[in-house]
Amino acid sequence: MAYTRLIALASALLVLATAPALAARCGNNASGFESWKRSFAQEAKANGIGQRGINALMGTQYAYGTIKADRGQHSFKLSLDQFMKKRGASAIASQGKRYKASNAALFNAIERQYGVPPGPLLAIWGMETGFGRYMGRQNTLSAVATLAYDCRRPQFFTPHLYAALQLIDRGALSPSQVGAMHGEVGHTQFLPRNVLLYGVDGSGDGRVDLNNKADALASTANFLRGHGWRPGAGYQPGQPNYRAIQGWNAAGVYQQTIAIVGAQIDGR
Repeated sequence: MAYTRLIALASALLVLATAPALAARCGNNASGFESWKRSFAQEAKANGIGQRGINALMGTQYAYGTIKADRGQHSFKLSLDQFMKKRGASAIASQGKRYKASNAALFNAIERQYGVPPGPLLAIWGMETGFGRYMGRQNTLSAVATLAYDCRRPQFFTPHLYAALQLIDRGALSPSQVGAMHGEVGHTQFLPRNVLLYGVDGSGDGRVDLNNKADALASTANFLRGHGWRPGAGYQPGQPNYRAIQGWNAAGVYQQTIAIVGAQIDGR
């Protein structure tokens, strides 16, 4: 990682680390969202968010679809077999092998740099967006702002909102960006703070764009490396690299599916 990128990352994390606990009151419906935005905007400005980010925040709308999706994540309660069938694990493995062959140069370069083999990356890519076929239509900033306001998990989503506003200030994220229901963006569905922490330029065009598959896959490998991935070690349950997969998603059935499908793609 270049020295200038390290400095930028340290600056980004400083804002997130020093942001105080929010005085803005959370809510469980849309009625208090506009008032919350005004309060949050004052705090965000005091913590270094620029006018571009503030203007974008004030333009957000309460995301009813996001709240519905957040309350309806029932698939994670299925058995492993049920979950894999519901998510089309066998099709992901089959398609993943074809994508591995057709993008061999890209995956070889990623493995050389980050130590992560193609299987887990392809399993994540297939699980998250069907290999880029569906990356979502929900406005990203509205989704993250709604979840930061919502009383269920404001502590988790507030740092992601700060990160989204920083990315907007830098011109790295458009206020009109769309993605998944919880504010994830790109081929492998990164939340904003993870874009700041792990986003890398995999295509060599000088910028990080997770709607570009090379950037998204390299960033995913960088995420796994940042969560302890050891080159050459196994990634099944009980093996050293399984912990890195656990860092990607907290649901046990999801973690196991990534490990199983990844091994099928890698021929292990």
